[in-house]
Parts: sequence; structure tokens; C-alpha cells
Amino acid sequence: MLKEHALLWSWLNILNKKRYNALCEVYGNLDAASDQIDSEMLKGLGCRPDTIIKTLNRLEEFDAKNYAKELSRRNIHLYSIEDDDYPQILLSTEDHPVFLYIKGALEVLSQPLISIVGTRKMSSYGHRVVESFVPPIIRSSFGTVSGLAMGIDTSVATQTIESGGKTIAVLAHGLSKVFPRVNANLANNIISSGGVIVSEFPLDQTPDKYTFPARNRIIAGLGLATLVIEAGKKSGALITADIALGYGREVFAVPGQLFDPGFAGCHRFIAEEKARLAQSPESMLKYIGVHMPESNSKSKYSPINPNESSLWNVLTTMPKRTGDLIDQSGLDTGTLTATLTIMELQGAVQNIGNGQWIRA
Repeated sequence: MLKEHALLWSWLNILNKKRYNALCEVYGNLDAASDQIDSEMLKGLGCRPDTIIKTLNRLEEFDAKNYAKELSRRNIHLYSIEDDDYPQILLSTEDHPVFLYIKGALEVLSQPLISIVGTRKMSSYGHRVVESFVPPIIRSSFGTVSGLAMGIDTSVATQTIESGGKTIAVLAHGLSKVFPRVNANLANNIISSGGVIVSEFPLDQTPDKYTFPARNRIIAGLGLATLVIEAGKKSGALITADIALGYGREVFAVPGQLFDPGFAGCHRFIAEEKARLAQSPESMLKYIGVHMPESNSKSKYSPINPNESSLWNVLTTMPKRTGDLIDQSGLDTGTLTATLTIMELQGAVQNIGNGQWIRA
């Protein structure tokens, strides 16, 4: 897709995966469809009359050069589902966004991630749970995903940074501003610490009742599992958890006191067997296939040459076979074997059997 057309369609903000497929079926691709945008096309896509008017107005005012310049000024990059750099884990969800605006280190979206959600009205107990769960998650080479709202989201992002990890904040609005405004500094800290801010919406999109559920599906889609730390009966965190279940991902929930309404949603999900009981970070990670390092302290190992760096960058606490390590590191078999042996002697990696390796 031509950059100017990707900018145009993302600016119009009307495409979901279903509409994208429909346009590609009729026109072949979005490049060809870009010159055919009119009220009849929009009506055929199922747009409401008010949406058609709004879209045609945005089409009239769109300036690809100026929009590209504004994105560049803000260090924001636009990716579409046609780009090789689009997060692969999202492609496994049937309703993945057609476009993603990303600010920060794109490679973070390729590392193993745990989505952590919960209430804006975080209790002191909920905060303690975040402090208990996030550090082991980070030590296990995972990043975290949250929504940058107040409460649990803010605590997760802050604790991830303090633990030396990378976090992803998915926003329910465009990246020109941060809501709530009090989290603007936190958003900057996420980026400066190597994390990412993500949105599927154009720069000028403000948050509304439709953008939050859309945001939630991205949070659920990025995580290998979703952890609900504190959620009341009608908490939006449960929406994210339900979406994760629909994607075939594991969901875990933290229990609270029996009569605490702030945990009614967690208790219901556990009782209905929608979520597994999150008794500890170690039990949760073990269930999803993580082999916890034998040492409880974070490894002080540092690669000393390019081969070790290449291998270290692709190893995590999720077991990987030598064939996968060869493909992902770019090392040949002999170099890989020799490098693994040296790193094992340094206590940096561990062979867990059956040709599988993890970070130690």
C-alpha cells in the first residue's frame, strides 16, 4: 500500500478488517479504492448517514504531506496490516486493526507480553498485587500491556518501568494527546524506558464510548495471557478478559476478600471457570509454559560479542528449540551450538531438555 493511501485511510478512520476485506475484494487493494471514495462506496461499506457526511468532510480536508509531516514531528509511525513490521500476534485475531500508530520501540511488540487490566479505583491491596506480580513477570523476559488509565493501568506501567521492563500502553484516542492528562509524564517515561504507546486512531481522535472497547481488543490481542488484578461486577477490565477468551488466550484473575465489591468481577470469572485463579505470578507463568530461572535474582549476564547478543535477544523464559533459535538469531548451526555452550558455562542460558533452551 502506498504511504499516502495508508495515511488517507487511517485518517478517515472507517476501516475495520471486514471493510478492508470487502474493498480488496472489489477493487483489488486499497490503492485502487482510494480514488473511488464517494457516498455510494461508503454506503456499501455499511456506514451510517452521519458517518458518510463526516468521512467525506475529512476526505476533503485531508492533506497527506502535512499529515505525514505532523506524524514525523511527533516521532509517530503508521503501520498497516500489509506491513511486515505489523505485530504478528495481532494478526492471529480475526478483528485486528487495519492500522496502528506507534510511538516508541517497535520491537517491544514482538517480545512475549502479558496483558494486565483492572479497575481505575485501585485499592491498596490491588496496588500490592501489582507490586507482587509485575517484577517476576519482567524477570521472566516478558513485557506488560495495559491501557494507561488511572488505577491498575498506571500502577502496572510504573512498576514495569521500575522493574527494568518494557511496557506497552494502548490508548483509546489519537496520539496527539494523552488522557488522562495527569499520565502525560508517565507516557513519556514509557517511551524513554524503551516501551511503546499504541493507538489505531488518527491523531485528532478523542476518547468516547466506542473507542474504549476497540482499545480493549488490542490489549487482549497483544498478550499471550491476560491477568485481571482487580475488577468489580461491571468493570471494563472484564470486557478485555472476555475478548482474550474469544481469542483463545488464557485469562487469570486475582481473588480479593469475599465481600469486597471491587473484586466481584474477578470472583465471578473464577467461579464460572472463565479465569484461572492467580495464586502467584510463578504459578501463572508456569501454567502458560514459562520455565522460571533457577535463580530468583535477575541475571547479571551481559553479551560480550555479536553472536551472544544475537542469541540473547531471541532467548526468553519461554522454551525455544534450536531450530527456532537458528531461524530467529541468524546464526548457523555450528556457531549456535558453540555460543550456547559458552553461554551455558557462564550461567546465562539453561538447557531444559529435548533441545529446548531458555534464559537462565
